[in-house]
Amino acid sequence: MTDNVWTCWPSREALSRAGVSGARRALAWSGRLAALAMLLWTTFAGGGLPAWGIVLAAFGLLVCAGAVWAFFRTTLHHRLLPSVILLVALMGLALAAYVTDLRIPAVVLWCGCAITAMERLPLAAAVPAAAVPAVAAGLGAYAAVNGDAWTTTAITAVGIALAGYVLRLDAEARGSALRLLTQERAARAAEATSAALAERARIAREIHDVLAHSLSAQLVHLEAARLLIEGGADRDRILERVVAARGMAREGLAETRQALSALRGEMSPVEDFLSELVTSEAGADVTVSGERRPLPAEASQAVRRVAQEALTNVRKHAPGAKVHIRLEYAEREVTLDVRDSGGSPGDLTGAGTGYGLLGMRERAELLGGSLEAGPGEEGFVVTLKVPL
Repeated sequence: MTDNVWTCWPSREALSRAGVSGARRALAWSGRLAALAMLLWTTFAGGGLPAWGIVLAAFGLLVCAGAVWAFFRTTLHHRLLPSVILLVALMGLALAAYVTDLRIPAVVLWCGCAITAMERLPLAAAVPAAAVPAVAAGLGAYAAVNGDAWTTTAITAVGIALAGYVLRLDAEARGSALRLLTQERAARAAEATSAALAERARIAREIHDVLAHSLSAQLVHLEAARLLIEGGADRDRILERVVAARGMAREGLAETRQALSALRGEMSPVEDFLSELVTSEAGADVTVSGERRPLPAEASQAVRRVAQEALTNVRKHAPGAKVHIRLEYAEREVTLDVRDSGGSPGDLTGAGTGYGLLGMRERAELLGGSLEAGPGEEGFVVTLKVPL
């Protein structure tokens, strides 16, 4: 719904002095001081006023200054009735000055009332409010130049109205620019906040995935050690599990450091990471096909975490099985395929919550990809596809 141009106020930004440059403020104050000096000169320099007239004129100037200040405040707060009353009071002061033969100050004050009304009031109130002082100023100008009454009055009135309307348009343009600037700053602040929250979520996801992988692997070995102790196994078998858990703790620390490096943009190539990942895994190998190229950070991290989770599941559910990892670069996507040869179920086949692959699937879907996991020809197959 569009506001009625005749009844709506100028915006608060337009009525305030916010956004006004220093040079423009200096120019405005220079004009006001020049007008004030002219008023004082024409009022007091002639020497025709008696002492009581000088006192009365000085008092009138003070009252006029206070009324102008109050008018600017009431229009800033969009208070129509007090604004109109103050404008009428100013016009009355100008009329009193005109009657006491202070015609030039009266004409200046009438012109100021008309221009200010057009600039700061709704047009429905500004046009009639400006018409009276504009016509009065025109008549005063006629009396000053002693020319054609109607021509002088019409030209003066139209000129004053146009001057006020031009100032109104200029103020509205400045107010619109300030509002757009405020909205742009708010949008940038919201964008920065959103980016910060997204980055926090990414960091939390990375740390969670690293710790989940490392701690779950340690849990596998520690739980196996507990079962061996309860079953009365010999010391060497128990020690083997404890040493393996210690090794997984070291790997988890290294992975945490690597994740922090990745968050700083210091990631090693995915191929190197997969090669290092299978170094400690007996019977595991990596094959890379397609044109190798750097991956986006999120895609690279998804490949790394799925490979880690798949190897952890092999340790849990098919210890000793051979694992083949294939990384394939296509034109528009990268595919990670992790297959194991199957084997006898481990002691901890039923351990775990089952949330590992679910979390990896959610990660893939966030990137617009997919993750499939299920039985293959021999063992278990995990396939990740991430678009590039």
